[in-house]
Amino acid sequence: MRPRVVEVIALEDYKLKLKFDNGELKIFNVNPYFKFKAFEKLKDFKEFKLVKVDGLSIKWECGVDICPDELYNLSVNL
Repeated sequence: MRPRVVEVIALEDYKLKLKFDNGELKIFNVNPYFKFKAFEKLKDFKEFKLVKVDGLSIKWECGVDICPDELYNLSVNL
């Protein structure tokens, strides 16, 4: 079973600090996702900061989300 995000904090450089239910703290870089149209709204940092935990993953107010496997596997440990 994959670890679940229990806390997310938006960082100023368009990265996310993630805490998982297994206690791990990781950093996920959202910058590479800006090449996708769905993520364009998140270039506005006010919108980016509205990220919240949503079930196994995270989601923004505008409806954008990221696969929980990507969040865990593509993030780096603190």
